[in-house]
Amino acid sequence: MSRRNQMIALGVLLAVLGVTLYFRFRPSDDNSKTSSVSALFSPINVDNPALRLDVLQRFLNLQYKGAHRNIFVATLPPPPPPPTPITPVNVTPAVPAGPPPLNVEAKYFGFVSDSKGSHRRAFFATSNNEEVFVAGEGDTLLGRFRVVKLTATTADLEEVSSGRRATLTLEEAVPNG
Repeated sequence: MSRRNQMIALGVLLAVLGVTLYFRFRPSDDNSKTSSVSALFSPINVDNPALRLDVLQRFLNLQYKGAHRNIFVATLPPPPPPPTPITPVNVTPAVPAGPPPLNVEAKYFGFVSDSKGSHRRAFFATSNNEEVFVAGEGDTLLGRFRVVKLTATTADLEEVSSGRRATLTLEEAVPNG
């Protein structure tokens, strides 16, 4: 290809490139894109857009009223002065009445344990001594109470529904007759 043909081909390519760029980046006559964007814009309703100097002055007048301490000194500041004693008024506060004491309808008669002392089982009887129950730590007694802890002299019980606790002391066996 001759030098002259190369220059003509280069000129034609530059002209095609110029026309393509012109049509691609020219400003469009219809402003439909800007119209749709401006239709979505709504300004905030502000009654008075002036600077609120009164609010600014109120914040500038705030003073810290806490304990002032130099953060570069390792010693602690002196303790604050004790408050002035107020003469006590002779008023007894009302003690809120708690729930009534837990009533367990059983008596604790003793326990047995294995040689290691890890599995303890206790003997309980109903108040009228008609039925005898054997329950270990964690078992349920009379369908209402969980055996929490067993010792040689006491049995700690917890009511399942409320979580209240009661302690039964060891009862001495009374011989019949």
